[in-house]
Amino acid sequence: MSIHIVLVEPEIPPNTGNIARTAAATDSVLHLVKPLGFSLDEKSLRRAGLDYWPYVRLEIHESLSGFMEEYGDRRMWLATTKGERLYTRAEFRDEDMILFGRETAGLPRELIDARKEWAIRIPMSRDTRLRSFNLSNAANIVLFEALRQLDFPGLE
Repeated sequence: MSIHIVLVEPEIPPNTGNIARTAAATDSVLHLVKPLGFSLDEKSLRRAGLDYWPYVRLEIHESLSGFMEEYGDRRMWLATTKGERLYTRAEFRDEDMILFGRETAGLPRELIDARKEWAIRIPMSRDTRLRSFNLSNAANIVLFEALRQLDFPGLE
């Protein structure tokens, strides 16, 4: 049993590092969709504190279109501030994929428009000047709701 966390064009290494650590600790699969805003070489990963990288179930994709070619028929939840459904109202299943977009732009609008019924959001104040939650925090919030619904499979 696994949930798949998909980061589409992540830009900030520490965010990806935090999410990679969570993926390793929860036996989730992490997908990174290029282009990335950082290098995946050993020195860069070590600098970002990713000494646990060998424990991450990682898939790297050259582009969003390539990712969609391979996985487009799978259940995909799109985490976006533009979602109408709260993430707690999503009914997660084993092997679901949860997509998160770039820190500065989110997921591509055309992807959200094509899969509106799968767009989910985390509630936050509408009076704030903030656009969204930090990527690693948002990924953890949604991932743990999915794992909770699945009764934390394989976790103690």
